[in-house]
Amino acid sequence: MQEADATSETGGDAGTPMISANGLSKFYGSFVAARNVSFSVPQGQVAAFLGPNGAGKSTTMKMLTGFLAPSEGSASIGGFDVAHHRIEAARTLGYLPESGPLYAEMTPNGLLRYAGTARGLSGGTLSSRLDFVIETCSLGSVWRKPISKLSRGFCQRVGMAQALIHDPEVLILDEPTGGLDPNQVHGVRDLVHQLRETKTVLLSTHILREVQAMCDRVILINKGEIVFDGAVAEMGTTDAEMESRFRELTVGEPAMSA
Repeated sequence: MQEADATSETGGDAGTPMISANGLSKFYGSFVAARNVSFSVPQGQVAAFLGPNGAGKSTTMKMLTGFLAPSEGSASIGGFDVAHHRIEAARTLGYLPESGPLYAEMTPNGLLRYAGTARGLSGGTLSSRLDFVIETCSLGSVWRKPISKLSRGFCQRVGMAQALIHDPEVLILDEPTGGLDPNQVHGVRDLVHQLRETKTVLLSTHILREVQAMCDRVILINKGEIVFDGAVAEMGTTDAEMESRFRELTVGEPAMSA
């Protein structure tokens, strides 16, 4: 595994990693949620962030996005240090947290207009971005329904639309296919393929076949530490091979023989 490159606190040039974790650690007393997590994701790459439940995935993603302060280390988005240049980093970032909170009394229309306005969008630009997320996230049928009445899958789509509304360069998606049916999962896969042309994506998922379908690279965390960082093919070329390698790296069981 190669450690992340250092990034500037004031933004970087074309060679700057779009997502960078530099020795990130988070301690809660004696409990270690993440320890010395370092990696970087270059522009245009789709990287899967994998690990068992409780391995430190969501904690690391929250530190990368500035929603959680690290005990040690630093994070950068688009070359902007998240702690020292929070606003600039936030402009570059779209974040979908796991089971992200939504305002239940609002409609997708109201929530996304509010989110767009808060992001500094107005007039024709706001209208254009709303049209984009309605189409991209298939929200037309529920556009004016209260979020409290929407299914888990539609709520997930609203959360994705919120992450996309300001056309960010970087997307960090925590379990983006959670709660979706197979057709909706296929839609997310197509969306990621579309976005990879212009964006850098870090996503977590428990579905290994989705890693093969969507991602260039796997970063695997276990017990708060990175244990693998490499191309998807290095984890395996079939579901069975990937599952076997995953178990070897996380619980110590021998990998399946060829």
